[in-house]
Amino acid sequence: MLDNVKVGGKWAPDTNVWEKIAIVVPYRGRRAHLKMFLLYMHPFLQRQGRDYAIYVIGQRGQELKFCKGILYNIGFISVLKDGDYDCIIFHDVDLIPEDDRNIYTCGDTPRHLSVAVDKFNYKLPYKNIFGGVVAMTPAQYRLLNGYSNLFCGWGGEDDDMYKRMHKHKLEISRPDEDIGRYTMFQHELGDENKQRFNLLKTSDLRADKDGLNNVGKVRAKITSMSRQRLFTHIVVNVGKRYHRKHRM
Repeated sequence: MLDNVKVGGKWAPDTNVWEKIAIVVPYRGRRAHLKMFLLYMHPFLQRQGRDYAIYVIGQRGQELKFCKGILYNIGFISVLKDGDYDCIIFHDVDLIPEDDRNIYTCGDTPRHLSVAVDKFNYKLPYKNIFGGVVAMTPAQYRLLNGYSNLFCGWGGEDDDMYKRMHKHKLEISRPDEDIGRYTMFQHELGDENKQRFNLLKTSDLRADKDGLNNVGKVRAKITSMSRQRLFTHIVVNVGKRYHRKHRM
């Protein structure tokens, strides 16, 4: 199965494609979800004729809560060192697209692909949502200074990213609801980030100094990078409670 995928989770069509994409998946402990995700996404992306690679950014270390923003920022830097990608798609491991017409590509503005999720009755939960599956060019991501490094635990980092886009007057592009449909794997909700509402009050103040440009100061470092059969695995050790010391 998937013998045509190169080690490291890379594939390209025989014809030249103008856009090379990287799928960046933050991950910790959901092995069954990751397996289902990989077995589904490779055929999906190949049917679309994408030139792509899948990167799984795994969190380890003393920090008990899941720090998605840190993983995305470190993943972004690592992926662009590994390849010349035109489009980065930040993708939750528990979401899979239902419609091949939902093209995995970037645009003139950041794209929110997971518009209609079965868990939310295939409706957009709220207008400003920018989570689940999103696509940005490297230039767009750098303009926004990536994700905040302060959100560890469930909730908040996506809304903080929306505030960054609003600050820079970037509109969200979305596919139609009948195209941007997703299935969410069943799972228990992660530990809640109880500080998220306080952090969101300071989003505009932090945006230029909390994110991609200071992730090197975070208690997090890459401990390994390996080429697996269906993905490239980047392991990040996240030290305990960086975000607690750096509340704004």
